[in-house]
Amino acid sequence: MIPTKDEWNSALSARHGKALQRTFSSATVAVCGLGGLGSNIAIALARAGIGKLMLFDFDRVDIANLNRQQYKADQIGMYKTEALRENLREIAPYVELTTATERVTEANAVALLKEADIICEAFDNAECKAMLTNTVLEKLPGTFLVAASGLAGMGSANTIQTRRLSQHFYLCGDGTSDVSAAGSLVASRVMLCAAHQAHTVLRILAGHYEP
Repeated sequence: MIPTKDEWNSALSARHGKALQRTFSSATVAVCGLGGLGSNIAIALARAGIGKLMLFDFDRVDIANLNRQQYKADQIGMYKTEALRENLREIAPYVELTTATERVTEANAVALLKEADIICEAFDNAECKAMLTNTVLEKLPGTFLVAASGLAGMGSANTIQTRRLSQHFYLCGDGTSDVSAAGSLVASRVMLCAAHQAHTVLRILAGHYEP
């Protein structure tokens, strides 16, 4: 049986404290890219009780995604926005979700993301990562950006770190490993980086900033 909204909020408040949960519940977080990073980030934030998630991706679920992305075999062929929305509804029925099944570009990024308190960059393409980072830092300077760089291969989990590069810009990952060189993306290491990103979002909202 699905709990009521009051029961859901009470359980989250009991875990996080009422004041912090109010902060989480009033936050809007954008997740750009719903692959290995983004799908895991979104689920972690939904479980934490973030009030609104804005989800962006233009791609469909493929069998090659299932080793590390939060989709199911019977969702192959669905747009990732639709599949993840379906999964999040099962996990956190009261999170507010908006989705856009389109590519985030330099031309539309500001219009799509201007309502977000925090933006998570979760693309798997270096050029797209650079585009979003530059656009947010230049055109949405008061918005926090939590990006990722370096999560491929079988390197040590201990090399995944979070660094604060400027007042509103955080970077998670090892900063070096590239899938073209490492040759693999495995669920455990991708999820580690995604967890760093999600936890950084929660720490920012809680007022805990990296030095």
